[in-house]
Amino acid sequence: MQIKIPPLAEGEIYLSGFVDANGDVTHTILLPGDNDAATWQAQMDWAKSIGGDLPTRAELVIAYEKLRDQFQKTAYWSNTPDDDPEYSGWAWFQYFHDGSQGDGRQGGEFRARAVRRLSI
Repeated sequence: MQIKIPPLAEGEIYLSGFVDANGDVTHTILLPGDNDAATWQAQMDWAKSIGGDLPTRAELVIAYEKLRDQFQKTAYWSNTPDDDPEYSGWAWFQYFHDGSQGDGRQGGEFRARAVRRLSI
């Protein structure tokens, strides 16, 4: 069975499809353009303002593997806060120069790229 890729708007790039335990697919689509370095909350607000969200940690790993040429060789925020109580106020990011992930204070400034998700 082949999964149908949803139609894309101009400038959008298909990133991935995640299949859940029921066989339902959530498609992740990379929106065009990225945002200059800013705090995590500012980047979350920016992504929402253009109808998207920041990618999850898993989506950023896939973006690094499949679409790294669409990113600058620097760090990009994920939408994922660190859930360790000792790291309250921290969030995860992806480095696009070497593929590593880390977490940093949400007041730090990194770039962002927005995605949209469709469940079909």
